[in-house]
Amino acid sequence: MSNIAVIGMQWGDEGKGKVTDLLTPAFDIIARYQGGNNAGHTVYVKDKKIVLHLIPSGILHKNKLCVIGNGVVLDPKAFLEELDQLRDLGVEVDHNIVVSKNAHLILPYHPSIEKITEHAMGQNKIGTTCKGIGPSYVDKAARLGVKAGDLLNEDILQAKIDQNIRQKNIVFSHHQRPLIDTEKILDEYLKYGEKIKKYLQDVSFLLDEKLKKGASVLFEGAQGTLLDLDHGTYPYVTSSNSTVGGVCTGLGVGPDKVDHVMGVAKAYSTRVGNGPFPTEIHGAMGTHLQQTGNEFGATTGRPRRCGWLDAMALKYAVRVNGIQKVVLTKSDVLDGLEEIKVCTGYTYKGSKVESFPTESWILKEVKPLFKVIKGWKNRVQGIHDHSSLPKSFLDYVRFIEDLIQAEVVMISTGAQRKDTVFIQEKMNTLLDIRKIMG
Repeated sequence: MSNIAVIGMQWGDEGKGKVTDLLTPAFDIIARYQGGNNAGHTVYVKDKKIVLHLIPSGILHKNKLCVIGNGVVLDPKAFLEELDQLRDLGVEVDHNIVVSKNAHLILPYHPSIEKITEHAMGQNKIGTTCKGIGPSYVDKAARLGVKAGDLLNEDILQAKIDQNIRQKNIVFSHHQRPLIDTEKILDEYLKYGEKIKKYLQDVSFLLDEKLKKGASVLFEGAQGTLLDLDHGTYPYVTSSNSTVGGVCTGLGVGPDKVDHVMGVAKAYSTRVGNGPFPTEIHGAMGTHLQQTGNEFGATTGRPRRCGWLDAMALKYAVRVNGIQKVVLTKSDVLDGLEEIKVCTGYTYKGSKVESFPTESWILKEVKPLFKVIKGWKNRVQGIHDHSSLPKSFLDYVRFIEDLIQAEVVMISTGAQRKDTVFIQEKMNTLLDIRKIMG
């Protein structure tokens, strides 16, 4: 059985939650390796919308182990609230969740620092969720971070919190914000530790032991390739490595444990927050995609900017992640359009651009080159089998495959689990499709 990484190919919000949920029956372990509760993975089960922020999307299936790796930054309060929400839905969350002892924590001062930073940047702000994700990673890199495992040692926890608060209060004092009390945070986080300690383990060791015994792992990414800290449209990116390399560093597994990389891309493009977006559509068509696709953030409710599919960006994602198989989502949103545009290249200052430029100041100025594709009259929405898909839509899919040199193996035709087309002859090379179709 292969281990597969599910990676977003755009600016996040591609539908990775649904894809992970669909593939989970074929795997033993579902492992999240980066990001924090800024992620919002939406899954629909029997018409009920469930949004997961920290816990892997595989949690909705029985007898699956869900792992949160060291590459994730954990807000203990958000984690415990998510557990309670799942319990209220009747989902088992006691013996099937493991959290890395080495995952760094988000503390109450992190969101406050982020709000100060965003405000100070004015028009150049990133447009973050202000949940403290970035500042937690900053402390990790500065070797000031507090790990989940530190919750189990009061002396260590107090020393680390003291050290941080001395520094943070200097910032809060300068910006005339209320100062932070060490004892209040210490008491709060010791209580979190009592509730969380049963979930804490050495995730790298656990996964190694499970893999040696033949277990299969589905690696679940958050955000997307173009938001990767190193390979995204910096500085308008997230604070972690959302590309496939993050699997190894964020879980403590070797690269040989990732057998296949499955990319997830929308049939068009979206971006939330600030930053360059070459194929962005302004006006009525952009509003149509936003409304039809319900393009509002699962975590913040913010409206997403919408644009045409960008093959330059997708080719870049294929290259950076080693993607050979692609899941195309939200195809039904394009139903009924007479013409659909696909960006096949860029020009910059009159010259053709050879590859996707990650410099935000260049990407802001590129001019997209579009190919106009004929739309499809018959609806894609709700179709379950490949043979029923409209010919014009299949032409659109083949055109994308040729451009990005990767094959589409799944097509999402709606929000529900059942609204999915599996291209069986292509999927069978990855996993036992009977497990996910049965």
